[in-house]
Amino acid sequence: MPEILAYTDGACSGNPGPGGWGVLLVARDGDRVLKERALSGGAADTTNNRMELLAAIHALEALDRPSRITIVTDSAYVKNGITSWLHGWKKNGWRTAAKKPVKNEDLWRRLDEAAARHDVRWEWVKGHAGHPENERADELAREGMAPFKPAQMP
Repeated sequence: MPEILAYTDGACSGNPGPGGWGVLLVARDGDRVLKERALSGGAADTTNNRMELLAAIHALEALDRPSRITIVTDSAYVKNGITSWLHGWKKNGWRTAAKKPVKNEDLWRRLDEAAARHDVRWEWVKGHAGHPENERADELAREGMAPFKPAQMP
């Protein structure tokens, strides 16, 4: 059975500001790449954390059927949120340990729902450290952001 990996990234120009998300989906059999698919999108007024979440959401929602997938992210916020904090937030009625509302609750709920359909392994990598697939996800996020950035003067 092929291994599915999703390299995800989010980008923002200003925080908040125009932002983009990118996903490089890779199906491989050992070292052999069977298929690659690039996804990207963005928003005019958003935050980096929202874009990081949307990248992971779109990676999972792009799969037609329940799958075993590894999500590779450079966002500690996404990885820690889904693997460590989410259970407590749900138990506490979407409140943090400090009893404050969870930021980006709408996207955390969507990510939780998308992840529930799959067997997901979460992996963190250091961003901007020369990891080729992470760098490609970053490029895709910047491409997704481009239509929402104001035109640059020559």
